[in-house]
Amino acid sequence: MVYATSAQASGRRLRVGMVGGGRDAFIGAVHRMAMRLDDAVELVAGALSSDAETARASAAALRLSPDRAYADYREMANAEAARPDGIEAVVIVTPNHLHHPVARAFLEAGIDVICDKPLSATLAQARELVALAQGLVFAVTLNNTGYPMVRQAREMVAAGALGDLRLVHAAYIQDWLTNAIDADGHKQAEWRTDPARAGASACLADIGVHAHNLALFISGLELSAVSADLTTFVPGRRLDDNAHVLLRFANGARGALLASQVAVGNLNNLSVKVFGTKAGLEWCGEEPEILRFTPYGEPMRTLRRGGPCNTALAREASRMPGGHPEGYVEGFANLYLGAAELVAARRAGRAPMPFAALTPSVRDGALGMAFIEASVASSRNDGAWTAVKL
Repeated sequence: MVYATSAQASGRRLRVGMVGGGRDAFIGAVHRMAMRLDDAVELVAGALSSDAETARASAAALRLSPDRAYADYREMANAEAARPDGIEAVVIVTPNHLHHPVARAFLEAGIDVICDKPLSATLAQARELVALAQGLVFAVTLNNTGYPMVRQAREMVAAGALGDLRLVHAAYIQDWLTNAIDADGHKQAEWRTDPARAGASACLADIGVHAHNLALFISGLELSAVSADLTTFVPGRRLDDNAHVLLRFANGARGALLASQVAVGNLNNLSVKVFGTKAGLEWCGEEPEILRFTPYGEPMRTLRRGGPCNTALAREASRMPGGHPEGYVEGFANLYLGAAELVAARRAGRAPMPFAALTPSVRDGALGMAFIEASVASSRNDGAWTAVKL
């Protein structure tokens, strides 16, 4: 039972353009799969590469009209804003340092934004985007919030199933940067470890923000301060590849966040554990259809997507019957459904449908940047506790 947007009910799709995501770009292809899954979004324009020839070839491969294949995102923003059939939102899937200038160009043209994480390269840029986005839709594709069992976890915490929260542990560990593949010219690794394009942290900006966002999304807590130790293990690497961060929350709860790209034996191991006075729960991205819930003094309960113990949020976010696997792309697709509904509602001057409120916003993206900046500052100050301020 997946959400249906009012735009789908009217038989029309949200018209979007994409900046970045051309040939051989991993995340751009994932976004396109997700937007096609529910037929709620249509890609009609693009500035798919900073290289003009690659941009044209990528647009042709996606069957975009030649007159809507742009060599520059600024040209695209101006041209699409002037068209009667212009795009209603732009999807930004560039390296980090371009998120801010691209988003700013389209916001200033009055076009809504769907941006990959992290929101920007610096907190100052994030704050500017929050201000510029007033009155417009700005969604950030922190895609793990789209999983049905993540949404169930959020709903259970909000309903008091865990009691008063005490501990939040989040981790995202990989091993793909164990060797110096960035120095050998690996395209995806090379820009992620370049301070000019990735920002002040590699590991936290690339994967740590996902763990941070999930911790806040599920727990509903506000992060107040961090004590961080960021490390670069691979000689010659310009940014960190490992991060250990202690967390203090505004309600007095404590937590820890681990992010690593040199943890040998881990492919894409994202997990969140939340513990309260009455129960604990655990979710892992490599087993996304399972939520483990343990009331104090009782055996662990394994809750499955599509099973009899699903909450309303889990049921509404599901596409397949229980036992028919769904996962990564479907989670992204739930965010695209939410973004499409937010844009349609804004343009129609009405309130969006309730499920759209689960779509991560520009403020959620800015909270991630505040977390990164505070963690970097703390690590440079030998782990001193540092306030997280948006």
